[in-house]
Amino acid sequence: MQRYITLLRGINVGGKNKIAMPALKAGFETLNFQDVVTYINSGNIIFSTENNDPKALSDQIKTMIKNHFDLEITVFTILQAELSEILANAPTWWQNTDKKNYDNLVFLIPPVTLAEFYQAVGGLNEDLEQAADYRDAIFWSYVRKDYRKSNWWSKTANKKIKDQITIRTANTVRKIVTL
Repeated sequence: MQRYITLLRGINVGGKNKIAMPALKAGFETLNFQDVVTYINSGNIIFSTENNDPKALSDQIKTMIKNHFDLEITVFTILQAELSEILANAPTWWQNTDKKNYDNLVFLIPPVTLAEFYQAVGGLNEDLEQAADYRDAIFWSYVRKDYRKSNWWSKTANKKIKDQITIRTANTVRKIVTL
């Protein structure tokens, strides 16, 4: 049995794409997933299954959400062990004790590549933000008080790339990898 984490993009944001976590958990259980846990209201689901194909799992979950909630949601599924490895390779500046920065992990949803992501969002404002990639994830931090001046902040919501990524805060990622 493998432990997976599924991240849903764009649910329960600004009153749109509402899904209650108990109902979402029940939907996952209809797929015969075991030990289903949700974490906060932003679409973080942890579960176990015998299936060993994250893409097939994402497709199955996407179909379940369409059938149960009548929503078209971008779904990203990753092995919990793979996310743990990504976190083990975080740069030292990411998730440090300096609270002036806001630390995020950007997940690329296949088939988008790192090159395509970087082309869509462009370069960083090196005075306010920094980034480093590992595998298909990007550690990204920016100065909280100047977030609107960062180059990536608005561009990650850009129509060209937004449905090919999902972003979680460092605290959320560190929590879901342990559930």
